[in-house]
Amino acid sequence: MTSTIRKDWDTYFMDIAYMVSTRSQCPRRHVGAVLVQGKKLLGTAYNGAPMGVPDCTEAGCMIAEQLELVIHPDGTEEMVKKERCIRTIHAEQNLLLFTDRMDREGATVYVTDQPCWTCANMLANSGVKEIVFHRPYLKDADKVTALMSQLGITFRSLDHYQPPAETVMEPTP
Repeated sequence: MTSTIRKDWDTYFMDIAYMVSTRSQCPRRHVGAVLVQGKKLLGTAYNGAPMGVPDCTEAGCMIAEQLELVIHPDGTEEMVKKERCIRTIHAEQNLLLFTDRMDREGATVYVTDQPCWTCANMLANSGVKEIVFHRPYLKDADKVTALMSQLGITFRSLDHYQPPAETVMEPTP
């Protein structure tokens, strides 16, 4: 009789988030998110254009640029240019749109990527108690981490996690 090693819950739910991300048509990044209450999966979502609207693979990305003032620990200031696609609804936003507030109270969100500032703000008001992510999003990492700490929301990175090979997006040339 062969014994199989059972995956831990973090790996199991992050695997599902990565599988969900394969539905994304975003040429820049595939992101998946899942909502979990206890050990029960309550919802899944991925990033993409609104339903019924051509996505970025059909109509191209809608890139918006914005400048952000960053104040470094030594007190120096720097203007940083950030680019983002405004055609796409983020996976976390879709997850919040398609799940009930009651289900989110005290729940955990597993997301393939660290939430951006906007998604972090939305998750902060959603009722979730924990956010678990794999890939960092360095543009907003410090302020998102500080926000979660301030609100007492557990914010964990699965640094040593390896996504299933069939879910890894090939970089856009």
